[in-house]
Amino acid sequence: MPPNTTAPTGQQPGKSGRKKGRRARLLVLVLVLAVVAGVAGGAYWSISTVRASFPQTEGSLTLDGLSGPVDVKRDGYGVPQIYASSDEDLFMAQGFVQAQDRFWEMDVRRHMTSGRLSEMFGKSQVDNDEFLRTLGWERTAQEEYDKTLSASTKKYLQAYAKGVNAYLDGKDGKDISLEYAALGLTNDYKPQQWTPVDSVAWLKAMAWDLRGNMQDEIDRALMTSRLGPKEIADLYPEYPYDRNKTIVQAGQYDDVTGTFDSTGSSAAAGSSTDGSAGTASSSASTGLESQLAGLQNVLDDLPTAVGVNGNGIGSNSWVVGGRYTITGKPLLANDPHLSASLPSVWYQMGLHCRTVSSKCQFDVSGYTFAGMPGVVIGHNQNIAWGMTNSGVDVTDLYLEKLSGDGYLYDGKTVPFTTRQETIKVAGGTTKKIVVRETNNGPLLSDRSDELVKVGRKATVDTAAPDRGDGYGIALRWTALEPGTSMDAVFAMDRAKNWNDFRAAATLFDVPSQNLIYADTQNNIGYTLPGKIPTRPAGYDGSVPAPGWDAKSRWTGYIDEDALPYEYNPSRGYIVTANQAVIDKAKYPFTLTTDWGYGARSQRITDLIQSKIDDGGKISTDDMRQMQLDNSSEIARLLVPKLLKIDIADPDVREAQELLEGWDYTQDADSAAAAYFNSVWRNILKLAFGNKLPKELRVKGQCLWVDPVNTTGPADEAPKVRECGERDADQAQPDGGDRWFEVVRSLMDDEDSDWWKTPRSGTRPAAENRDQLFERAMIDARWELTAKLGKDIDTWSWGRLHRLFLKNQTLGTEGPGFLQYVLNRGPWKLSGGEATVNASGWNAAGGYGVIWVPSMRMVVNLGDLDKSKWINLTGASGHAYSAHYTDQTDKWADGELLDWSFTEKAVEDGTSDTLVLKP
Repeated sequence: MPPNTTAPTGQQPGKSGRKKGRRARLLVLVLVLAVVAGVAGGAYWSISTVRASFPQTEGSLTLDGLSGPVDVKRDGYGVPQIYASSDEDLFMAQGFVQAQDRFWEMDVRRHMTSGRLSEMFGKSQVDNDEFLRTLGWERTAQEEYDKTLSASTKKYLQAYAKGVNAYLDGKDGKDISLEYAALGLTNDYKPQQWTPVDSVAWLKAMAWDLRGNMQDEIDRALMTSRLGPKEIADLYPEYPYDRNKTIVQAGQYDDVTGTFDSTGSSAAAGSSTDGSAGTASSSASTGLESQLAGLQNVLDDLPTAVGVNGNGIGSNSWVVGGRYTITGKPLLANDPHLSASLPSVWYQMGLHCRTVSSKCQFDVSGYTFAGMPGVVIGHNQNIAWGMTNSGVDVTDLYLEKLSGDGYLYDGKTVPFTTRQETIKVAGGTTKKIVVRETNNGPLLSDRSDELVKVGRKATVDTAAPDRGDGYGIALRWTALEPGTSMDAVFAMDRAKNWNDFRAAATLFDVPSQNLIYADTQNNIGYTLPGKIPTRPAGYDGSVPAPGWDAKSRWTGYIDEDALPYEYNPSRGYIVTANQAVIDKAKYPFTLTTDWGYGARSQRITDLIQSKIDDGGKISTDDMRQMQLDNSSEIARLLVPKLLKIDIADPDVREAQELLEGWDYTQDADSAAAAYFNSVWRNILKLAFGNKLPKELRVKGQCLWVDPVNTTGPADEAPKVRECGERDADQAQPDGGDRWFEVVRSLMDDEDSDWWKTPRSGTRPAAENRDQLFERAMIDARWELTAKLGKDIDTWSWGRLHRLFLKNQTLGTEGPGFLQYVLNRGPWKLSGGEATVNASGWNAAGGYGVIWVPSMRMVVNLGDLDKSKWINLTGASGHAYSAHYTDQTDKWADGELLDWSFTEKAVEDGTSDTLVLKP
């Protein structure tokens, strides 16, 4: 782990210590730049090149367009608190300050959302740009800005853009960021002016990575080449409503004619939408088989915005009412689980009107995204709120029968909607593409040679049209319709009470999030916002649907008054961690068929309830400790079974003994956690992974398997060698809590075919559950021997489970010397998959950390200045800034920093003050 150069928890390092740290980094940088000078063919980067982009944080600057002075107060971690006297000045200053710290990140993000990465990085990004242009995020964002956003939101967006452009004025790339200096070695790219639409488009990227069950929809279709309906159903078990509690338990929804209560009674008749849930789609839309791999390949290659291309995304957020806290007021915790990135996707800051009035309406602090005005998660002077991904199903793939003249719909050929897109390529030839859309959305199948064949092998019923050269694939997604989520951000920032918050939430249409709430008046609540489609009977969004059939189309959207919420429940707390929102037996609408399975949420619930049952009061530090809980639910289930297995090999028996007396916690220094997680990984591989089609298995991992679609007896057909095709962090089985539930449901069926696996080399075959478990324990022993050494006393989970922070552009794709300059790590982490301390890893691909609690916060509504927070990295996006990763060591150790809010507390913690003058 890198040396810890930060101050003790809750203290801010002073200026002198910070400057010493900066000088030390710059001394190291002299050597690094000397290497860079040689590798770059003689180009020389001086210390001044690096320091030129560091922000001015003291003294004063003049900004044209301000109506009055603005103070920017930064604490010892570089986190800014902005004080202004008008809304426009506040957001103009926010744009300026975020550009000071993170403009490179902002610029890359807007090129991603607009499908213009090739302008910066050349031909390697053309395929990504084609796909993103086909989705049309920027076009939708422009339409939102022109047609749906309020006048006040547009005013704030314009002020923010003015602040960003004030920062850019007169600067060359090297004055903005080290990365521009590097890019300048091969590209004459110049940063362009920021626009309000650049900010709005970022919400589309956020929505894409939080889009719901599209990946499950693809995977189920791919599984049909090797698995039957019963086997696929085994791998997607029902949500365990009887064991893992839903979010809404005694809450309600208000319909136009009725109210849902805790008994499940409903008078929902008269709803304007058809709430029929339906079952899995008919055979006309199943059986895409391996041809969907083309779509998966495109999705795998897309750069991530806030998640892991839609996989593995989770979050924890919970609120405890004042009845059970030591302050007598609510405590609210949140830690969104997203891809590990450098800098962190989050940016901490405070936005304060010197006097809150109609002219200046904001006094809010929390986390936002660089490139977007306002605060996304945090608190103001009256309320606090957190978010977790709801996982509701807002995307559907449609098979389309295509011809030269258009697509088939309701028995007729309908012409495509088309547009031409021009992709400029740095150092290459400009490329033009035509985007085609059906009435369901853009044709994703146009963006890959492989996807031209999508649907050629789809199993269809006799009513389906002739496949010809195959069916195309179109995407329907709520985020491709203009929305009002940007309005929601500002409305939440200004909200004073529950009614204000609920009204603001109705504007948060995409992405749909679980929103939890607390206020200083001792109220707590939960609401599910979002534009959530309803589907006709027979179509539940779980598999691709036939686009030619008018009966397969969405029937509308769930009315906002019919969405579940909860306010001051009698139990005194609310937990959201991506579990089912509400019991499907008590709710007339289908929200999704693919919830998270509730491992984290139930553990949090048990921790809170245990504290309450013991008669204790919950403190801010108790909330922090809950965020760090490393307990493994699957270990609790499996370890007692593993310990009963009679192991003959003394080396394997030695490893088995690690599990005796283990408390199931996955601490970084735990040898037992290392061995158990290796056993779990091998159980999944033997029981399930080796039986999945190649499109779901890890790229490059090869097996000898029976050929697909053989007509004779299996033992007569020669086996074929098939190699996996999916990136390691996207492959299945990933080991998350869906797989917990799969294994739990099979535990009592000891002779299930899933437990059977053939002999491999010296490893024995397995014919039942315990034999497979024994084989997994053997394989795990020798896997860890190869990775960690034969001496189990040297084993630890942290040696396997490491976090590397990589700059998301040149840090992953740039030359080696740039990766050395820009990247940091590793850190040895505790926690694991589907654990409250959710440092995620993919069991099919390895043990490395791929997603993390991207920030942690605990808001104390009894005294906001006693709230706590931390970011994954730091405020700055500048490599070798003192604030590049100055929070990471503390984050890895589970510590939190003081979070000052009132003017006096902010002033007491201020290290640097910059005055922006008109």
